[in-house]
Amino acid sequence: MTETLDPEDQKIITLARSARARNGSAEGAAVRDETGRTYVATNVALPSLELSATQVAVAMAVSSGAASLEAVALVGAVDEPGERDVAVVRDLGKAPILLAGPDGVVKGRYV
Repeated sequence: MTETLDPEDQKIITLARSARARNGSAEGAAVRDETGRTYVATNVALPSLELSATQVAVAMAVSSGAASLEAVALVGAVDEPGERDVAVVRDLGKAPILLAGPDGVVKGRYV
């Protein structure tokens, strides 16, 4: 995908990528809420709890008082965001989901 990203969108991709690498996780995600605050997470894979990185980041935003999202970045080896990731983002509006590979190259924008 060849598009020029807004610097704020590039920032959340970088944050998601860094979290993924730091934790050695399959996925990293970052969300930006309506006030510009960012929340960064990786997927959770425990015997009793499995959450995608997007689900964790959105939950962090909601628990901090976010009412809506401006943008979401998901970094990993997937080719498109999962159905549950799209659903949790849509719970807070119509924020675009930027999907990037582990190298940070954007593969797609899902609106």
